[in-house]
Amino acid sequence: MSLESVRSFFAETAPEINVIVTDGSSATVALAAEAHGVEPDQIAKTICLRIGEEVVLVVTAGTRRLDNRKFKDRFGVKPRMLGSEEVVEFTSHPVGGVCPFGLPSPLKVYCDVSLKSFDQVVPAAGATNSAVHIAPGRMAELTSAEWADLCQ
Repeated sequence: MSLESVRSFFAETAPEINVIVTDGSSATVALAAEAHGVEPDQIAKTICLRIGEEVVLVVTAGTRRLDNRKFKDRFGVKPRMLGSEEVVEFTSHPVGGVCPFGLPSPLKVYCDVSLKSFDQVVPAAGATNSAVHIAPGRMAELTSAEWADLCQ
């Protein structure tokens, strides 16, 4: 189970971080912000993209959208979002629960600079009703993420 892989990840790498499971869905930015009592931009949404042949994860502030020009300037190609079946294949997480934690195999992670505006952000945790509260810098550290300016 995807939620269990995230729990195992935190148990091994950061046992002080608790995975929070809510009764209702937090699969969208709006639902997650409501469930966790935070601003929508504090929701750290994770997008699974293909850059050429490589699959990567981009984590952004909740209401931000990728800027195609910035992305192409950085990577030389336009981003291509993966379909939901491919997302599960590469991350083991369902759409709405995708996060950079507990992956079956390592993926390159990019954290958008939009996350740096907050002391804490709330990324999903492998299920459509789970999340963690974490400092953006700590999230980047735990996932070996690279900071990038990729959003509008």
